[in-house]
Amino acid sequence: MKKIVAMLAATMLFVLSGTSMAAVELKFAHGGSLEHQYQIGAEYFKKLVEERSNEEIKVNIFPQGQLGGSERELLEGVRMGTIEIVSIAAGGALPSFVPEFQVLGIPYLFQSREQVYAVLDGEVGDELGALMLGKGFQNLAFWEVGFRNFTNNIRPIEKPEDIKGLKIRVQESKSWMEFIKMLGGIPTPISFGELYSALQQKVVDGQENPIATIYSMKYYEVQKYLTLDGHTYEAAAIIANPKWFSSLSEEHQKIIKDAARDAATYQREKLFEMDQERLDFIRKAGVEIVENPDKEAFAKATADLYKVLDNVPEELINKIKDAAAKVK
Repeated sequence: MKKIVAMLAATMLFVLSGTSMAAVELKFAHGGSLEHQYQIGAEYFKKLVEERSNEEIKVNIFPQGQLGGSERELLEGVRMGTIEIVSIAAGGALPSFVPEFQVLGIPYLFQSREQVYAVLDGEVGDELGALMLGKGFQNLAFWEVGFRNFTNNIRPIEKPEDIKGLKIRVQESKSWMEFIKMLGGIPTPISFGELYSALQQKVVDGQENPIATIYSMKYYEVQKYLTLDGHTYEAAAIIANPKWFSSLSEEHQKIIKDAARDAATYQREKLFEMDQERLDFIRKAGVEIVENPDKEAFAKATADLYKVLDNVPEELINKIKDAAAKVK
């Protein structure tokens, strides 16, 4: 009798174990800190996915570059299938794989968040997603990193001439290299995960990132000046491995995609609420803030940047400008 009970218990354990193994479990990786924009979106995405799937899908978040020291490594990981989903800066390493994303590096292309959302959540965003799929990336949504601003340790930046001779960290992209060169600076590619130490050790004089990133990555601890020029908008591309994604049931695919898009709305609203509070914190930390730089002069100095970009169709640039112009 005892043997029969033991056998039944073992059988039940095997069945339950098999049921657990049948659940979808995915890795969501990014290079940001626990306060970064990526993490804010990832936590809400996890919440939505697990609730809507009745825990059939489990999301494991790996922040701070745990599964890749650079965003290029994260992209390679998701394309190879060792990572299911990643969040990366759309204007950083992604253009090395999908050159058309250099378009987001064109300075002063957008004047407001509303213009950005109309473009990325509309037909242009769908077109960019199709280009990504052709290169082995399944786009789920575009989250926010934010409008980028300069920081440095040498002097306040109020006009283009103030950047001359400064070593500025840039993302690994031709558009960023050319942008800094046009302003007279020295572009220096450094991976996101190594940027804090590079600033601390004065490998570079400055960098450029949104307020939320400057706060969450604590760059205010190693920088003296912040210029609110908002030269470009950085989107976060939420990318899945296509083969893995297509292997899911239609129901699970819908849950993941809808959750990614709903998380975009939540994350964008959250960051908007937090920006002023974080800016005040940065000011109180001792950083001198230039609130009204000569944006017209910066725009004029970099107006021809689009001409040096490879494989960025003028038609795509015009589509973005037209879509943005419709939003007041």
